[in-house]
Amino acid sequence: MAKEAVTIWSLEMTSPEELIHKSVTNPDFVIQECQAKQFQFNRFLYSYIGKQWEWTDKLAWSDDQWCDYAENDNLRLWVGYYQGSPAGYFELQSQNDDIEISYFGLAEPFIGKGLGGCLLSAAISEAWNWGAKRVWVHTCTLDHDYALRNYQSRGLKIYKEETC
Repeated sequence: MAKEAVTIWSLEMTSPEELIHKSVTNPDFVIQECQAKQFQFNRFLYSYIGKQWEWTDKLAWSDDQWCDYAENDNLRLWVGYYQGSPAGYFELQSQNDDIEISYFGLAEPFIGKGLGGCLLSAAISEAWNWGAKRVWVHTCTLDHDYALRNYQSRGLKIYKEETC
């Protein structure tokens, strides 16, 4: 059986003025930075939210690998809580003047509640606040059907497309 081709899009924003901001309007949704770094929490979010999107590259990592990644000064984590439960998250990774939205996603029970646009707006805003000269992210056909549209609706523009 042949494996289905996957299209990967890389998107970027080169100015904070390009952000088409969507504000949090639901009082039950709060986005908070996890300033006390705990690699176990990053691993939990990666597994919990990424399972439905087939995020597998870090599943076999050791505690040391997770610690090196998640507790590094170049990585920051935010969690969106809906009525106190983790509903989504994003990680920002600094790469000199570029900030990558390295992981972004909502847990399945919270998809369709209008939270993705405001969580992504927060991710992009926080990247600019961290001193980015450029904000970038990639998505693919394995992600949610509206992922690419959400990125573009916030003002990110495709600069590379490839099919594997």
